[in-house]
Amino acid sequence: MGSKLDPISLEIISNSLRSIADECFVALMRSSYSTNIKERKDHSIAIVDRNGLLVVQAALTLPIHIASMGGLMRCVLEKFEGDIHEGDIFIANDPHTAGGTHLPDINYAMPIFDGGELVAFVCNIAHHADIGGMVPGSMAGGMSEIYQEGLRIPVVKLFRKGELQTDIMDILLLNVRVPEERKGDHNAQIASCKLGARRFREVIDVHGIGDVLEAFAEIMSRTAERMKAAIAEIPDGSYEFSDFMDGDGMGTTDIPICLNLTVTGDKICLDFTGTSKQVLGNINTTLNAVQASACYALIGALDSDMPSNQGVLDVVEIVCEPGTLLSSVFPAPVAARAHSCQRVIDVVFGALSKAIPERVIAAANGANTTAVFSGVDPRTDKPYLYFETLAGGMGARATKDGKDGVQVGITNTSNLPVESIEQEYPIRVVEYGFIQDSGGAGTYRGGMGLRRVLTPVDHDCVFNGAGERFRHKPWGLFGGEDGGSGRFLIRDQQGERRLDDKPGEVQVGRDDIIIVETPGAGGYGPPDERNAGAIELDRQSNKFSDAYIEQHYGTKTRAGER
Repeated sequence: MGSKLDPISLEIISNSLRSIADECFVALMRSSYSTNIKERKDHSIAIVDRNGLLVVQAALTLPIHIASMGGLMRCVLEKFEGDIHEGDIFIANDPHTAGGTHLPDINYAMPIFDGGELVAFVCNIAHHADIGGMVPGSMAGGMSEIYQEGLRIPVVKLFRKGELQTDIMDILLLNVRVPEERKGDHNAQIASCKLGARRFREVIDVHGIGDVLEAFAEIMSRTAERMKAAIAEIPDGSYEFSDFMDGDGMGTTDIPICLNLTVTGDKICLDFTGTSKQVLGNINTTLNAVQASACYALIGALDSDMPSNQGVLDVVEIVCEPGTLLSSVFPAPVAARAHSCQRVIDVVFGALSKAIPERVIAAANGANTTAVFSGVDPRTDKPYLYFETLAGGMGARATKDGKDGVQVGITNTSNLPVESIEQEYPIRVVEYGFIQDSGGAGTYRGGMGLRRVLTPVDHDCVFNGAGERFRHKPWGLFGGEDGGSGRFLIRDQQGERRLDDKPGEVQVGRDDIIIVETPGAGGYGPPDERNAGAIELDRQSNKFSDAYIEQHYGTKTRAGER
């Protein structure tokens, strides 16, 4: 039976729902306390139906957060069936019991009722700069079980029928290092939920609940059909690709991720059999995180304007054995799961390059390079914690160079401005820019990595971090060269030396300097086919040295020469 909604009404309702999500996104950003949310926008918004199925998300939502929201809703409906009321707000973060993907991402969900009937939920998720645990920032290497990573929150009601459960909030704030900042971020998430619920009721008042619920179904079903049509454009066949994680920070290195991607008509299956067993270090992922990553890659390659909702998730089949790196089980640590998710995206693009080469990109920086500084701010005598994930290069494409110094894949956060760092933290940014020669050569070159040099002001502090593509460089495609790798360094009285790729707690003196260099990205196509004018622009920009250009492109410099 066809839809009763005419196309115009469907589009109006759909746009109204997206507007709600976007407004809630901005509200959360502007009312939060931490730079990680208000500046870097490390948060997401979604509207889901009464069954917990994703309908609409904000335009700037992080792809990885889809996984956590879906997982949270499954757990809410299972645990609280028959006990969901007007004014309730649910909270959770645990990957193993509450559908999360790592502990710093705290999920909120608020039910929406019409005439006493549950009709939808408005959800948000925000990455808190610290969730407790053994290491400031809760993200560094060296953690071997989920208990060490911070406070685990099962699905609980933070609000019951409109009343804040203050004892739960007290527990949340007692277990973190900067409780005032965390409280501000929690309040921003609460306010965003309440705003979304109010706006949703306004849509019901205008269109009626029947049409809104029918629009839900239509949005998801039309997306599913659109995804199937896009898959059908891929030539039938099986396409294999594999890559390696640098290491888990606990001694295991060269960790394989393997993929067999099979297309039959409008059906697609991503089989990760052959991937490493789960590891001791915290680069393990949950299956829902892999699902979000793989679906992001498919949308990017097949139809980048496609809405990301349950329709996409339902169409894509994923095979991943429990107990492996990409489908880890309790008590696996997962704090740095974004690194593995980024590699999943590279692997999907690598497999698709054998089927639809013109639609994919070379390997991007493939990392979520994490840098954390913590100590006592000498200006206030209060603890501080500066957390950031730094961008890198984007892979080159069949028609364009890769972008320089951007977040890629499942993270689309912003780079934190120097002014924000120096205003909010006792940290000075000594240097900030691109890393010369870090983009892989090719007909189209890869994007460049970033270099940020920082030093504490008038105090000693502790640094920790987590890097990937520090050993295994981002690969090029079809003759394109590899991009540059990343690294952490410290410059102190002993000179300049390289740190571990996933350093735990590094003591930093007030005159010491920490250097963070992120990976570049791979090139696309043979370097000898690069346009001479583009080569000359590379030289004039000073992004690439004369020696690099001579090595990869020879002496071809005359503009317009091929």
